[in-house]
Amino acid sequence: MTDWYYSDSDRNRHGPVRAEDLAELHSHGQLSPETLVWREGMESWRPWREMIGEIVPGAGRPAVAAATFATATADSAPDADANPYAIAEPASPYSPPRAALAETEQVVHGGEIVYAGFWKRVAASMIDGFVVGVAGMVIQMILMMVLFGVGIGMSGSPENLFASSGAIAMIVAVYLIPLIMQVVYFAMFHASAKQATLGKMAIGIKVTDDNGGRISTARGVGRYFAYMVSSLILGIGLLMAAFTDRKRGLHDMMASTLVVDRWAFTAYPERQRRELGTVATVILVIFGVLIALYLVFLLFMVAAMGLASR
Repeated sequence: MTDWYYSDSDRNRHGPVRAEDLAELHSHGQLSPETLVWREGMESWRPWREMIGEIVPGAGRPAVAAATFATATADSAPDADANPYAIAEPASPYSPPRAALAETEQVVHGGEIVYAGFWKRVAASMIDGFVVGVAGMVIQMILMMVLFGVGIGMSGSPENLFASSGAIAMIVAVYLIPLIMQVVYFAMFHASAKQATLGKMAIGIKVTDDNGGRISTARGVGRYFAYMVSSLILGIGLLMAAFTDRKRGLHDMMASTLVVDRWAFTAYPERQRRELGTVATVILVIFGVLIALYLVFLLFMVAAMGLASR
């Protein structure tokens, strides 16, 4: 028996329901011609007007379909001013519940999947690096102020600052707490309903497991440390995202994750974008200019040092 799914006017997915249930919903005017439906074996979601012929015998012909929709609407409308496409209360005992599901939690297979390209991922990483970098510096400054304030008070003088175990513990915390903050940031955001960090949200991409679902927080933690491994081997693990078939870096392979467009594995795969996008383009240009200025500054310093040594 084939299970069907349908999406209401608020883009909430309902199902699974039987074909007979869809016919019952249609007869009560609860399925408009543009209602999207899907079943296993279909490549993508299709309007109900295109699939009605499979459920309601003879309704696939244009004239019959128009008459069928008109009849269903007339039977269900309380008056002439009623919205013919309004979704009424379910009349069938087999009708699915109307509880809304978060769109980001839906996993719909069968549609095209657009994987996040290398430069989109670079732009997202730049945004995330800026966010965690600024937050990390603020935290480190606060910890350093506490370290020197408390440490000197415990040791009695700056010379004896590093003689106390408490001061040494504070020094370790200065480096350890920002690292923990980064782990929590990436793990929690990737495991959230958005499946993306702030940078990925801005670019329009997300992280999923191999089946398109949300990853767990534990997998998010593992993916972060796998990302560090990809970075430490001369960045080769990161560059792999530009050449592999599903645009996966070494850390994605280690964590069994995918980075895809935010509309991938949803009921609206047609909204996916292959192009770089305005936000990603602006971010890459800004950071490109900053890197160029930094290189010019280094060349200037080297030249100045060369002249000074003569």
